Amino acid sequence: QVQLVESGGRLVQAGDSLRLSCAASGRTFSSYGMGWFRQAPGKEREFVATIRWSVGTTYYADSVKGRFTISRDNAKNMVYLQMNSLKPEDTAVYYCAADRSYSGRYYLMDEYDYWGPGTQVTVSS
Repeated sequence: QVQLVESGGRLVQAGDSLRLSCAASGRTFSSYGMGWFRQAPGKEREFVATIRWSVGTTYYADSVKGRFTISRDNAKNMVYLQMNSLKPEDTAVYYCAADRSYSGRYYLMDEYDYWGPGTQVTVSS
């Protein structure tokens, strides 16, 4: 059974940096796509970033491009989201997700098979 557990979320100030971690267990993830999504209060969950585990290809939402970086550690089965220059509009619950068969439609929630419980990031102005 695949398990994803996020950590690292907390209250920060605008302009600060924060790194989120996602611990993945239960499978070999070499063929997976891993993603980060977020959901702000009263809004739909939205795509943030994805990485193809095998080759490290990354894609980002326009709203975070240049500020956020997704990465993975193969040996530790960890996925990270480095967030720099945080803005109040980045406030949300951040979710880690895993896609068993990377289809390229990485921006769609329905493509992902497994989800973590989420970690809260709050950016104060």
